[in-house]
Amino acid sequence: MKEDECGPIKVLQVLSKKWTLLVLSLLVRSQNVRYTELIDQLDGISPKTLTERLRELEKEGIIARKMFPEIPPKVQYSLTEKGCELAVSLEHVLKWAEKWYPSNSHK
Repeated sequence: MKEDECGPIKVLQVLSKKWTLLVLSLLVRSQNVRYTELIDQLDGISPKTLTERLRELEKEGIIARKMFPEIPPKVQYSLTEKGCELAVSLEHVLKWAEKWYPSNSHK
């Protein structure tokens, strides 16, 4: 992203990438999520794409990555303070989606 881009455009460019909102919605629902849990819950996402999305969100300061010195390596992701503020807005969007696009609706 260009440094001269305004905040809203930058945010929309990050959030509009495929899988990003689904990754964030899982992190909103759980405090700490392991990489393997994310892969298991996001049916159809490739490991490469998940890694890219997580790195982008970490670079933007939306999520934090914590690595544990274990074998096999254990990595957990969680929302940062910035991510928690974003989560408030996402919750509103999710509630709106549930109201207007219920899962049993085929409209």
